Amino acid sequence: MDPFSAEGELLTIHNAFHQGQYQVVLDFDPSSLSKSNVIPARVLKLRAQIASGDAKGAVSSVKNESGPDFAAVKAFAQHTLGDMSTAMKQVEQLVESSSENATVQILGGIVLQLSGRTEEALSLLSKHQGNLEAIALVTQIHLQQNRTDLALKEVSAARKWAQDSLLVNIAESWVGMRVGGESYQSAFYVFEEMAQTPSSTSTKSLVSQAISELHLGRLPEAEAALNQALENEPKDVEAVANAIVLATIMGKSAEQQSYLEELKRSQANHPLLTDLKEKSDLFDQAAGKYAAKVA
Repeated sequence: MDPFSAEGELLTIHNAFHQGQYQVVLDFDPSSLSKSNVIPARVLKLRAQIASGDAKGAVSSVKNESGPDFAAVKAFAQHTLGDMSTAMKQVEQLVESSSENATVQILGGIVLQLSGRTEEALSLLSKHQGNLEAIALVTQIHLQQNRTDLALKEVSAARKWAQDSLLVNIAESWVGMRVGGESYQSAFYVFEEMAQTPSSTSTKSLVSQAISELHLGRLPEAEAALNQALENEPKDVEAVANAIVLATIMGKSAEQQSYLEELKRSQANHPLLTDLKEKSDLFDQAAGKYAAKVA
């Protein structure tokens, strides 16, 4: 039986992780799990620890552990801490020796994609055997490539055999926000339900709701959801990053600058900051071609 299926032992902890309920995952008691599910549960708990801002603690937790699952977690944590070269070296070794391992595929794929090695990430993730998180990651990568057609193909295929999966609903909503039109509203319903239901609400789901509100042009509602997320976790980098975007759109330059400084302090290598730096450099290069000349 698939441990993440509706009848599986790990469904609750799996859904909690992808809803951003990291404390629920950390509090999960694995003592009653079957032996084959102990490591997958431990990996999810370690990933929740990293997502909660304690990557150093996760590295410390696995320093005496062996096996590809824990090596992959360590590499991912090291990348989160900014030690990119060590993390990449470890991922390359794992891809060479353990590319059939699901944790290696997921965490290795994330590290490769974050390092700009997209084709290698897709190649590793393509080795999955019906892993919904791998499908969701492939969907994300295709959206980042502006290949909405391929992203839609991934989620449509998964929908045929995992129609009740939370992760498929989330991935389908990502695609919907790229497709636009009526799909914006469909995506909003998914994220609103997660964000406003007491059993599933989290900072992550509130940010997702805010993004869908933003796509629908409902700026005050997006601001309200983001403010709620920031009240829960003032330093959450995704909430802060999206607050920068919203403040820019709403013309609130003081707030935009404040959030920008907060993001630089919290995660200097955040993709938004990297993208802004690249665009600023390109603008400076273009502007330099038209510099005024003194006769």
